[in-house]
Order: sequence, then structure tokens, then C-alpha cells
Amino acid sequence: MISCRGVWKVFGPKAERVVGSPDADLPRAELEARTGCVAAVRDVSFDVPEGGVFVVMGLSGSGKSTLIRCFSRLIEPTAGEVRIDGQDVLGLNAGELRELRRTRLSMVFQNFGLLPHRRALDNIAFGLEVQGMGKEDRLARATEMLDLVGLGSVGESYPDELSGGMQQRVGLARALANDPAILLFDEPFSALDPLIRRDMQDEVVRLQRELKKTVVFITHDLAEALKVGDRIAIMRDGRFVQVGTPEEVVSAPADDYVRDFVRDVPRGRVLTARAIMNPVAEGATARVYAATKVSDLVPVVAATDGPVAVYDDDGTVCGSVDRVCVLDSLADVPVPG
Repeated sequence: MISCRGVWKVFGPKAERVVGSPDADLPRAELEARTGCVAAVRDVSFDVPEGGVFVVMGLSGSGKSTLIRCFSRLIEPTAGEVRIDGQDVLGLNAGELRELRRTRLSMVFQNFGLLPHRRALDNIAFGLEVQGMGKEDRLARATEMLDLVGLGSVGESYPDELSGGMQQRVGLARALANDPAILLFDEPFSALDPLIRRDMQDEVVRLQRELKKTVVFITHDLAEALKVGDRIAIMRDGRFVQVGTPEEVVSAPADDYVRDFVRDVPRGRVLTARAIMNPVAEGATARVYAATKVSDLVPVVAATDGPVAVYDDDGTVCGSVDRVCVLDSLADVPVPG
């Protein structure tokens, strides 16, 4: 659904000269001192399959928000290729780009961006109004979306009458109203209180199970990235340091930078039976599914002295786990066998 190849964004004079040059590898401060340019995104390539959730995680200034804005050309890339369903986004003219933004993708920002003089329903329906949809149809669609995000009772309320979490749900409903194939989230929950933020993360996970959108999600919070993402990219100084599944990032960090990020992650809540299993063993007295979290394996292996069979969703045995491999995965050090 989304394919990026060699994407660069360099701010400054004669930015195109930095792309692919020896100077491009300089630290940010040194590059700026030498060229007057800042390389916010450096040679980034990745794919997001249809229905996938790709999370870009990094600290402030890593380039992640600049990257996501390149997808819809809110920021024009300096170089590279961005394709959506095979269509070259960077080659679109102004009219084609507007059509892409109106019909095929929606963006949810950290700033809710609601129109203060419009009711919640009218805010949700605004994009449909721009498209020219009739009032009755667009309000019906807005009502449907409000119900979908669990706010069916606040349609007549104005933004200043809603809590921050409720406002962000309205923003999410607005993004979903035109039924886009792609959703772009730019740190949408970072301004919310921790409990509300967790509720909104759960809401995104729930909606994704139901709607199967293609999602690119930007965050500086590793726990959030692990919760919502199918695949995660760790970004630093404009580049991807590591790309992998949550399990791969936690169990096999690519370098010390990533290792510092995942050091305090509760491994048992991320790793699954599939990630730690041994080959199929004889004499299994219990069974679990491959997607079972390690934290849920603990009482199972504690209740049996032998191996526990690991099953795929189709019912075939794909491996086994036991007390040693479970304890080893939790401790991240070898356990004597």
C-alpha cells in the first residue's frame, strides 16, 4: 500500500547537493555549520502492506514527524520516491494531490484542530462537506463515526465542552469519516493524560481490528509503539536504526541506542511463545498457541514438569516451551539447564 525508497528531506540552501554526498553523514551540528543545511530525513526506505500498522518511534528532533508529512507532501521531500498503491505521490499535480488527501488518506495530529464554532457532528462532517456531500448524508455519516468511537451522545456539543480525550476521539472520527484507506497519526495522544492516552491507544487497536486500515503511527513513546504496531522503526538523526516486529526490537536490539530504549520493557508482555519456543518435543502434557504472551505462559509451565506444545492458528504443532526457555526469556540471561 505504501512504499518509500531513498526519501530525503534537507532544509537549507542548495539542499539537493547534500543528498548522497559525503557531508550527508556528518552529525547534524557539523553539517549545518559546513553547509547551512539540516538533514531531517536521510535515505529512508520501507514498505507498509495493506492493513498493516507501521510505527516510527524516536526522540524529539529525530525526523519522524517530517517523514510522515512527506507522504502527503505537506512537506516536499528533497529526494526519493513515495508510492501509494503504486502511484507516484511526488509526481502528482495540485489537483491530483488534493484528491489523494480528500479520498485516500487522513491525518490525525497531536493538536486536535477542531473548529471551535462547530458542533462535534459538524467537525466530523467537515471533510465530507468539502467533498460536496449533501448535508443529510454527511451528518448521517458523522453520527455513524461518532458512535464508532464511543461518543454517540456528544454530537451537539462544541469542542470547548469536551475533555481532551473526547476531542481527540472527535478528531479520530473526522479522520475516519471519508473512509480513507490510509491513516497517518502524528503523535496524536502525546498531549493527553496517561490514563486517557492508554484508553485512546486501546481505541486505535480496537478500530484497527474492525476496520483494517493501513496505518503509519508516529510516537516518541516506546510502550505506545509496542502496543499499536505490527512493525516498528526506531529513528535517530533522520535515519532508521532498526526496523522489525515488536518482538524483534525487544529481543534483538540492533545497537546500544535501541538497547537503551528497550531495557526497561516488560519482556513478558511483548515476547510470545513463537519467539522463544524450542523445536517440537515429545511428551507434551499441555498446549498453548504461538501468539500467547510469555507472561501468560508462566502459570502453564509452572503446572507441568514436561514440555508444553506450541500450536499455530491452523492447529499444527510448531514447537514447544518449557520452564527453562520461559525463565530465560524473562531474565534475558541464560538459565542453567
